[in-house]
Amino acid sequence: VDAFVTSMNRAAEAAAPLARDVFVDSIRKMTFEDAVTILRGREHARPMFAPRGLGRALVDPHAAWLAGQGHRVTAMDSSDVGLAKLRRLADARGVAVDFRLADIDAWDWAPDAWDAVVAVFIQFAGPAMRRRIFEGIRRTLRPGGVLLLHGYAPRQVDYGTGGPPSRENMYTVPMLEQAFAGWEFLRLADYDAEIDEGAGHSGRSALVDLVARRPAG
Repeated sequence: VDAFVTSMNRAAEAAAPLARDVFVDSIRKMTFEDAVTILRGREHARPMFAPRGLGRALVDPHAAWLAGQGHRVTAMDSSDVGLAKLRRLADARGVAVDFRLADIDAWDWAPDAWDAVVAVFIQFAGPAMRRRIFEGIRRTLRPGGVLLLHGYAPRQVDYGTGGPPSRENMYTVPMLEQAFAGWEFLRLADYDAEIDEGAGHSGRSALVDLVARRPAG
Protein backbone atom coordinates (compact mmCIF):
# COMPACT_ATOMS: atom_id res chain seq x y z
CA VAL A 1 0.00 0.00 0.00
CA ASP A 2 2.79 2.45 0.90
CA ALA A 3 4.52 1.75 -2.42
CA PHE A 4 1.25 2.35 -4.25
CA VAL A 5 0.66 5.66 -2.48
CA THR A 6 4.23 6.81 -3.17
CA SER A 7 4.02 5.88 -6.84
CA MET A 8 0.66 7.64 -7.28
CA ASN A 9 2.09 10.79 -5.73
CA ARG A 10 5.02 10.64 -8.15
CA ALA A 11 2.60 10.29 -11.04
CA ALA A 12 0.75 13.38 -9.84
CA GLU A 13 3.99 15.31 -9.56
CA ALA A 14 4.99 14.23 -13.07
CA ALA A 15 1.76 15.77 -14.33
CA ALA A 16 2.58 19.18 -12.86
CA PRO A 17 3.71 20.73 -16.18
CA LEU A 18 0.27 19.83 -17.56
CA ALA A 19 -1.97 20.30 -14.53
CA ARG A 20 -2.33 23.23 -12.18
CA ASP A 21 -1.06 22.70 -8.64
CA VAL A 22 -4.45 22.54 -6.97
CA PHE A 23 -5.59 19.76 -9.27
CA VAL A 24 -2.44 17.81 -8.47
CA ASP A 25 -3.29 18.31 -4.79
CA SER A 26 -6.70 16.79 -5.51
CA ILE A 27 -4.99 13.75 -7.05
CA ARG A 28 -2.90 13.43 -3.90
CA LYS A 29 -6.00 13.68 -1.72
CA MET A 30 -7.68 10.97 -3.73
CA THR A 31 -4.55 8.83 -3.40
CA PHE A 32 -4.46 8.78 0.38
CA GLU A 33 -8.18 8.64 1.06
CA ASP A 34 -9.58 6.79 -1.91
CA ALA A 35 -7.17 5.09 -4.27
CA VAL A 36 -6.30 2.29 -1.87
CA THR A 37 -10.02 1.73 -1.31
CA ILE A 38 -10.59 1.61 -5.06
CA LEU A 39 -7.97 -1.10 -5.48
CA ARG A 40 -8.44 -3.06 -2.26
CA GLY A 41 -9.87 -6.46 -2.97
CA ARG A 42 -9.55 -6.08 -6.76
CA GLU A 43 -6.65 -7.48 -8.69
CA HIS A 44 -7.07 -5.02 -11.55
CA ALA A 45 -8.97 -1.81 -10.90
CA ARG A 46 -10.52 -0.22 -13.98
CA PRO A 47 -10.24 3.56 -14.30
CA MET A 48 -11.76 5.47 -17.21
CA PHE A 49 -10.53 8.84 -18.46
CA ALA A 50 -13.20 10.98 -20.12
CA PRO A 51 -12.24 13.46 -22.86
CA ARG A 52 -10.80 16.88 -22.34
CA GLY A 53 -11.72 19.58 -24.80
CA LEU A 54 -9.46 20.59 -27.69
CA GLY A 55 -7.62 17.27 -27.70
CA ARG A 56 -5.39 18.22 -24.75
CA ALA A 57 -5.08 15.10 -22.64
CA LEU A 58 -4.39 16.47 -19.17
CA VAL A 59 -4.58 13.15 -17.37
CA ASP A 60 -2.39 11.10 -19.70
CA PRO A 61 0.50 10.68 -17.19
CA HIS A 62 -1.96 9.05 -14.79
CA ALA A 63 -3.47 6.83 -17.50
CA ALA A 64 -0.02 5.60 -18.51
CA TRP A 65 1.09 5.16 -14.89
CA LEU A 66 -2.01 3.17 -13.92
CA ALA A 67 -1.57 0.95 -16.96
CA GLY A 68 2.02 0.39 -15.83
CA GLN A 69 0.71 -0.93 -12.51
CA GLY A 70 -1.24 -3.66 -14.30
CA HIS A 71 -4.63 -1.98 -14.28
CA ARG A 72 -6.91 -2.01 -17.30
CA VAL A 73 -7.12 1.65 -18.34
CA THR A 74 -9.52 3.04 -20.91
CA ALA A 75 -8.80 6.53 -22.28
CA MET A 76 -11.63 8.01 -24.30
CA ASP A 77 -11.46 11.24 -26.28
CA SER A 78 -13.46 12.78 -29.08
CA SER A 79 -10.26 14.13 -30.63
CA ASP A 80 -7.76 11.99 -32.52
CA VAL A 81 -5.16 14.63 -31.56
CA GLY A 82 -5.72 13.93 -27.87
CA LEU A 83 -5.56 10.18 -28.40
CA ALA A 84 -2.37 10.53 -30.43
CA LYS A 85 -0.74 12.22 -27.42
CA LEU A 86 -1.89 9.40 -25.17
CA ARG A 87 -0.58 6.76 -27.56
CA ARG A 88 2.84 8.40 -27.77
CA LEU A 89 3.17 8.53 -23.99
CA ALA A 90 1.95 4.97 -23.53
CA ASP A 91 4.33 3.72 -26.21
CA ALA A 92 7.23 5.60 -24.62
CA ARG A 93 6.48 3.91 -21.30
CA GLY A 94 5.84 0.51 -22.81
CA VAL A 95 2.31 0.20 -21.43
CA ALA A 96 -1.02 -0.77 -22.95
CA VAL A 97 -4.03 1.55 -22.75
CA ASP A 98 -7.42 0.87 -24.34
CA PHE A 99 -7.84 3.97 -26.51
CA ARG A 100 -11.34 4.90 -27.69
CA LEU A 101 -12.15 7.60 -30.22
CA ALA A 102 -15.74 8.29 -29.23
CA ASP A 103 -18.47 10.86 -28.79
CA ILE A 104 -19.01 11.14 -25.05
CA ASP A 105 -22.71 11.81 -25.60
CA ALA A 106 -23.00 8.41 -27.27
CA TRP A 107 -20.82 6.55 -24.75
CA ASP A 108 -22.23 3.34 -23.29
CA TRP A 109 -22.28 4.04 -19.55
CA ALA A 110 -22.61 0.39 -18.56
CA PRO A 111 -23.78 -0.14 -14.97
CA ASP A 112 -21.13 -0.72 -12.29
CA ALA A 113 -18.33 -0.93 -14.89
CA TRP A 114 -15.56 1.33 -13.57
CA ASP A 115 -13.59 1.88 -10.37
CA ALA A 116 -12.76 5.51 -11.19
CA VAL A 117 -13.82 8.13 -13.72
CA VAL A 118 -11.67 11.21 -14.41
CA ALA A 119 -13.34 14.04 -16.36
CA VAL A 120 -11.31 17.19 -17.05
CA PHE A 121 -12.64 20.30 -18.80
CA ILE A 122 -15.55 18.58 -20.53
CA GLN A 123 -17.41 21.89 -20.67
CA PHE A 124 -18.08 21.67 -24.35
CA ALA A 125 -21.19 19.95 -22.95
CA GLY A 126 -24.23 22.17 -22.54
CA PRO A 127 -26.79 21.61 -19.76
CA ALA A 128 -28.73 18.81 -21.47
CA MET A 129 -25.62 16.86 -22.46
CA ARG A 130 -24.03 17.50 -19.07
CA ARG A 131 -27.08 15.98 -17.38
CA ARG A 132 -26.76 12.87 -19.53
CA ILE A 133 -23.03 12.60 -18.79
CA PHE A 134 -23.51 12.99 -15.05
CA GLU A 135 -26.32 10.42 -15.05
CA GLY A 136 -24.02 8.08 -16.95
CA ILE A 137 -21.21 8.58 -14.45
CA ARG A 138 -23.54 7.86 -11.54
CA ARG A 139 -24.59 4.66 -13.24
CA THR A 140 -21.21 3.42 -14.46
CA LEU A 141 -19.11 3.83 -11.29
CA ARG A 142 -19.06 0.78 -9.09
CA PRO A 143 -20.08 1.09 -5.43
CA GLY A 144 -17.14 2.71 -3.67
CA GLY A 145 -15.80 4.09 -6.96
CA VAL A 146 -14.42 7.62 -7.24
CA LEU A 147 -15.17 10.50 -9.60
CA LEU A 148 -12.53 13.17 -10.17
CA LEU A 149 -14.05 16.15 -12.00
CA HIS A 150 -12.25 19.39 -12.83
CA GLY A 151 -13.55 22.41 -14.72
CA TYR A 152 -14.50 26.07 -14.78
CA ALA A 153 -16.93 28.16 -12.72
CA PRO A 154 -19.28 30.65 -14.49
CA ARG A 155 -17.14 33.73 -13.78
CA GLN A 156 -14.49 32.16 -16.02
CA VAL A 157 -16.38 33.71 -18.94
CA ASP A 158 -15.53 37.15 -17.55
CA TYR A 159 -11.87 36.22 -17.11
CA GLY A 160 -11.61 35.03 -20.70
CA THR A 161 -8.55 32.86 -20.01
CA GLY A 162 -9.89 29.59 -21.37
CA GLY A 163 -12.97 27.51 -21.97
CA PRO A 164 -16.14 28.23 -23.94
CA PRO A 165 -17.91 31.61 -23.66
CA SER A 166 -20.99 29.91 -22.20
CA ARG A 167 -21.86 30.38 -18.54
CA GLU A 168 -24.46 27.64 -18.71
CA ASN A 169 -21.71 25.11 -19.47
CA MET A 170 -19.79 25.91 -16.30
CA TYR A 171 -19.96 24.22 -12.88
CA THR A 172 -21.20 25.54 -9.56
CA VAL A 173 -20.95 23.91 -6.16
CA PRO A 174 -24.77 23.65 -5.72
CA MET A 175 -25.08 22.10 -9.20
CA LEU A 176 -22.57 19.38 -8.36
CA GLU A 177 -24.05 18.80 -4.92
CA GLN A 178 -27.39 18.17 -6.59
CA ALA A 179 -26.01 16.09 -9.45
CA PHE A 180 -24.19 13.74 -7.07
CA ALA A 181 -26.51 13.91 -4.09
CA GLY A 182 -25.99 11.04 -1.69
CA TRP A 183 -22.31 10.62 -2.60
CA GLU A 184 -19.43 11.32 -0.23
CA PHE A 185 -17.72 14.59 -1.16
CA LEU A 186 -14.02 14.27 -0.45
CA ARG A 187 -13.27 17.60 -2.10
CA LEU A 188 -15.65 20.17 -3.55
CA ALA A 189 -14.12 23.58 -4.07
CA ASP A 190 -14.65 26.72 -6.16
CA TYR A 191 -11.53 28.88 -6.30
CA ASP A 192 -9.37 31.16 -8.44
CA ALA A 193 -5.85 30.30 -9.53
CA GLU A 194 -3.23 31.56 -11.93
CA ILE A 195 -2.58 29.03 -14.68
CA ASP A 196 -0.21 28.85 -17.63
CA GLU A 197 -1.04 26.14 -20.15
CA GLY A 198 -0.13 27.95 -23.33
CA ALA A 199 -2.10 30.11 -25.74
CA GLY A 200 -5.76 30.42 -24.78
CA HIS A 201 -5.30 28.87 -21.34
CA SER A 202 -3.24 31.33 -19.34
CA GLY A 203 -3.96 33.78 -16.52
CA ARG A 204 -6.42 34.11 -13.67
CA SER A 205 -8.97 31.29 -13.89
CA ALA A 206 -12.13 30.32 -12.01
CA LEU A 207 -11.88 26.61 -11.22
CA VAL A 208 -14.00 23.91 -9.63
CA ASP A 209 -12.72 20.59 -8.22
CA LEU A 210 -14.87 17.65 -7.30
CA VAL A 211 -13.64 14.40 -5.79
CA ALA A 212 -16.65 12.26 -4.88
CA ARG A 213 -17.15 8.63 -3.94
CA ARG A 214 -20.22 6.57 -4.76
CA PRO A 215 -21.63 4.95 -1.62
CA ALA A 216 -20.41 1.41 -1.16
CA GLY A 217 -23.77 0.13 -0.03
